Amino acid sequence: MAVPVLEMRGVSKGFPGVQALDDVAFRLFPGEVHALMGENGAGKSTLIKVLTGVYAADAGTVLIDGVRTVVRGPLHARQAGISTVYQEVNLCPNLSVAENIFIGREPRRFGRIDWPQVRRRSAELLSRLDLDVDVNAPLGSYSLAVQQLVAIVRAVDLKAKVLILDEPTSSLDRGEVARLFAVMRRLREDGVAILFVSHFLDQIYEICDRVTVLRNGRLVGEYPIAELSRFELVAKMTGQELQALEELDEAAPRVERGERLFALEGVGRSGAIEPVDLDLHEGEVVGLAGLLGSGRSELARLIFGADGADSGRIHAGTEVVTLKSPRAAIERGIAFCPEDRKGDGLIMDLTVEENIILALQAARGWTRPLSRRRREELAAEYIRALRIHPPHPHTPVRNLSGGNQQKVLLARWLITRPKLLILDEPTRGIDIGAKTEIQKLVVSLAGDGMGVLFISAELEEVLRISHKIEVLRDRRLVAELGNDGTLTPERILQTIANGAADS
Repeated sequence: MAVPVLEMRGVSKGFPGVQALDDVAFRLFPGEVHALMGENGAGKSTLIKVLTGVYAADAGTVLIDGVRTVVRGPLHARQAGISTVYQEVNLCPNLSVAENIFIGREPRRFGRIDWPQVRRRSAELLSRLDLDVDVNAPLGSYSLAVQQLVAIVRAVDLKAKVLILDEPTSSLDRGEVARLFAVMRRLREDGVAILFVSHFLDQIYEICDRVTVLRNGRLVGEYPIAELSRFELVAKMTGQELQALEELDEAAPRVERGERLFALEGVGRSGAIEPVDLDLHEGEVVGLAGLLGSGRSELARLIFGADGADSGRIHAGTEVVTLKSPRAAIERGIAFCPEDRKGDGLIMDLTVEENIILALQAARGWTRPLSRRRREELAAEYIRALRIHPPHPHTPVRNLSGGNQQKVLLARWLITRPKLLILDEPTRGIDIGAKTEIQKLVVSLAGDGMGVLFISAELEEVLRISHKIEVLRDRRLVAELGNDGTLTPERILQTIANGAADS
């Protein structure tokens, strides 16, 4: 084999109370797509931050093209040929595509930015990767998928030998994923080494050549992807076999639904979602399926009062209610875990305990503060029940992995004992172990009588736990499908494509 373009030997990195990496080795070769796999908290993000100079390793060596290198920071990493594209695109949506590609390194002529050259070179770069994008248009006018591709173009033009893609597909639909993979294959043919982080097993097997598995901060192994079955990969990631998933399938909800909790009658918002009729019952999991932009999150926000409806009525039991704010929804027993858990959910500077008790304290009012002892008891109870790791209530929530942050957000709302729990992409960007735990929790909550509105781009996940599925297309509810055990992802996709269940 060729000399690795990037190699780590014996790398360790610790934080107070957590050993994130422990004697880890890693190799990346030119012209390969290499998956980095592991559960949340396995050390993937820390490894990437050590590679890119965000963190300094406590021990170990990093070699670039066989030469020992101390990466002093992200700028030094880029100068060494290592570029990273993160899940959240960190470009400027108000600037043009061309401006984003060359921001901070614009070609100059006579001391001024040479805009014709900026636009010409941007068009050439996009063309080389078969991307038909208007370089003069604002980046924000394009979909998230196109924005990520523009970020990749910028990274590649930085003479990247190594391209790190951290969860680039978590918010993309299938067509957008296919477009991204076409670009990745082109880059692989050009000799670029790609480190690909994703929790979607099907994507790993479609695009990757090799895989490195981490568990609890330690190296499990490095394998050719063609020699490792999905069953074996999951077993190596979790340290156990797929018994938990099999138990989940057996526990899938098939019970009779209870009393009606809420009913939407022609509820809509101009420009967001057309009027919707929808019933939500006790003990029922209602799945929302649809492509990105179909109106799933917009509907959830209307029910929670985060956005105001301009048509229709909402019934709580037999009473017509007005949910003009989240506070009004919370008082009616509605809880909402938003898709953007960092931006709209958690307060990253607060501790795990402070985030968990936040909604309960808000419901009580600041004139009736929870005692310190009661706060500690509640936090300890839900940390234990949801298996939040590390189990330290005073850890800043920003130091937790994505899956554990999601559990903290769930704990915040479960502690209020809601009647209806709205979950918008609760398993996005988290590993299969944490994903299974959250799915099992949803099944258990429904079994105890709670109503759940469950939104996910993964149709298999929606099918696994939902009693019925509401299909949205173009910001309109087009069908309601009963999940009697015969419903398939293909049927749902056909309904989305045709715009009706009986087409």
